[in-house]
Amino acid sequence: MLKLKRIRWVLIGLGILILIGGLILLIEPRGQREPLKKEASTPGGQAEQGEKPAAPPETPADTSPAQAYAMVSPHKQQLIGVTTAIVEKRPLETIVRAVGRVEYDEQRISHVNLRISGWVEDLFIDYTGQLVRKGQALFTLYSPDLVASQDELLLALRAREKVKESPLSEARRQADQLVDATRDRLRLWTLTNQQIDEIARRGKANTYLTIYSPVTGYVIDKKVFKGMFLQPETRAYSIADLSQVWMNAEIYEFEVPFVAVGQMATATFTAYPGEVFHGRISYIYPYLNQEARTVKVRLEMPNPKLLLKPEMYGTVQIKVHRGVQLALPEGALLDSGTRKLVFVTRGEGLFEPREVKIGPKIGAYYEVQEGLQAGDRVVTSGNFLIDSESKLMAATNMMGSLGMGGVKMEQAQMGQMDMGDMKMEEGQKTKGKPSETKQEKQVDGLTVSVSTEPASPRIGENLIRVTVKKKDGKPVPDATVQLTYTMPMPGMMPATVLMKPGKDGAYEVKVNLGMGGQWDLTVTVQRAGQADVKETFSVTAGGGMSGMQGM
Repeated sequence: MLKLKRIRWVLIGLGILILIGGLILLIEPRGQREPLKKEASTPGGQAEQGEKPAAPPETPADTSPAQAYAMVSPHKQQLIGVTTAIVEKRPLETIVRAVGRVEYDEQRISHVNLRISGWVEDLFIDYTGQLVRKGQALFTLYSPDLVASQDELLLALRAREKVKESPLSEARRQADQLVDATRDRLRLWTLTNQQIDEIARRGKANTYLTIYSPVTGYVIDKKVFKGMFLQPETRAYSIADLSQVWMNAEIYEFEVPFVAVGQMATATFTAYPGEVFHGRISYIYPYLNQEARTVKVRLEMPNPKLLLKPEMYGTVQIKVHRGVQLALPEGALLDSGTRKLVFVTRGEGLFEPREVKIGPKIGAYYEVQEGLQAGDRVVTSGNFLIDSESKLMAATNMMGSLGMGGVKMEQAQMGQMDMGDMKMEEGQKTKGKPSETKQEKQVDGLTVSVSTEPASPRIGENLIRVTVKKKDGKPVPDATVQLTYTMPMPGMMPATVLMKPGKDGAYEVKVNLGMGGQWDLTVTVQRAGQADVKETFSVTAGGGMSGMQGM
């Protein structure tokens, strides 16, 4: 007995090694299996004329695990908590939330610089944060250069007055040009026409020049003090208009496709609970914050009451409207990194793995671009276990295609393989492929025949047609016919459906054969007042798994 056990385990080990070798051959890139071909060359070392250069090596194929239809009984679905949802078109809306910071509107900041040097005499705006109006006096300046220019203007005016009655037109013209030149110089030194006219009226140069504010706003920077000597490169004041401010928000990298210039946004601040401020996206910065993986978005915020202070933090909300799109629930998608997969319910415990192409995620949904249609029902929870079952089914198909006819696959628990139940039976022969044409049997005085459409059953939906006839060849039209179909594999739950009357006294029903291999079709004929007639037929879907024990 001990010797037989050792032999059995040796055979099991050999079967596993054959399985692994077959899997390696199947997934190994084609370019690695083909032997290298030596280039034929001429004696001179050149390739023969007309010979094509060697083709580049093929790109390795996707080595991700294969998928097959998964068959899960209703009882198992309840145990693992399978839920489904219908893929349908719906309005996709979401809100992008981000933290924002209030800043000065750079387009509303003015700087006060001088074009001449001099000493500050009187200082009227003397602290940062002070409100100033347009045209309000900022300080007075004593500049020797400015006094000299005023004196030149007065001299030019007196000279023009003297030649006013001169018969020489050239003299009058030159006098006018001199006056215009001195006035232009004073204007370039920031004097207004009104100030220049006042100097001409008084006939005396002003010792001190008054500097006025060019805008209305708040002083945000001040570099001038009383008695200070100012030079042209010195920025005396920076004045900001706060009637409108900027708010820079940081949005995540994946949210960038959702925002665009011109979108409206709202902002809330802890300083003003219950109050909502509105703004508009005016600019999206062209670079990324490498550490935080965020992109800065600028909002223009009206600030008529001056409630928004620069450097305040708030929460920005940007509403995103993507219109009506075909939407996939978030929980239905399995993303392996190389492909995106969903499981579509096909009825009667059958689930189809399907690759999809999706767009951006909007709230709890993904935009569907390819792979699904409106009305498809997909698995939204429990799909990880169904995915494991699908891969196990695919591996089972592969074992059958490798000819491992003596291996039994115990699948009592979904996704598990009980290696202890795998055994090799002596003298066992692989079953041949059942006929894919019409099958007919005599049972209890009735002739029961089964055919499929297509004639060679495929993996997926097939039409099963059953004909029941009496001894005289007449059909039995008033019977109740049930079809039970399953794969002869441990753990596979059979599914039973009621067949409907079809053409020429036949009974028909469409069923899903979820994987390749042998399927047992059990026909039960029920007639009033008579015993039930039951018979089993076998068909092969897709031509696979013919070498599998019991398949």
